[in-house]
Amino acid sequence: MLNSYSSADKVLLAVDCIIFGFDDEGLKILLIKRDFEPEKGKWSLIGGFLKKEEVLDTAAIRILDRYTGLQDIYMEQLYAYSEINRDPVERTISVAYYALINIENHNAELTQNYHAQWFSIAQAPKLIFDHDSMVEHAIRRLRYRTSIKPVGFELLPEKFSMRQLLELYEAILSKELDKRNFISKINSLDILIKLEEKDMMSSRKGSYLYTFDKEKYDAKLLDNFVLNL
Repeated sequence: MLNSYSSADKVLLAVDCIIFGFDDEGLKILLIKRDFEPEKGKWSLIGGFLKKEEVLDTAAIRILDRYTGLQDIYMEQLYAYSEINRDPVERTISVAYYALINIENHNAELTQNYHAQWFSIAQAPKLIFDHDSMVEHAIRRLRYRTSIKPVGFELLPEKFSMRQLLELYEAILSKELDKRNFISKINSLDILIKLEEKDMMSSRKGSYLYTFDKEKYDAKLLDNFVLNL
């Protein structure tokens, strides 16, 4: 029985991480320049290979930490990519993950210590192999997730205005939303705590700041609902 696998083909298994972030300029993606051949010096997703003693989730956490220093962030498995010639060196299957982070909390560390760089989705450079397809797939998943679950906790600063939340949804969905309708539907979820503080940069009167009610937010993630924005 131990030799029953000896005639089976052996393939490499890679893990690629798609990191989305959000700031005042919109939805962005975190990329690094590949430092080895093939495609050395070209822009790439953050990735690496699965080790024998690892499960996929552990590998994704290790790879993300190694190349970015990011820990304890939301990640979700996206899809497995198995085109025969996707990697020109060896037969390699890649399992992609996507993650959501707040740029404000991590930007200096990522760009200075790890030489990663943020790009707006619309202006991102061409990526190696099939990484562009992975990004497109991740954006579609994020848009779908936005329609069935509240999004924002991972991408926004701890305190944010309703305008920032609206702009986040518009950036993800790539369309303009009706402000009154959006606010009404978000308020109906009952996941926000209105603060006494105001963002005085947005207008003369200022805009009230909000924070997420973590307990209600987590509970809402377990519910099945459609936001219909």
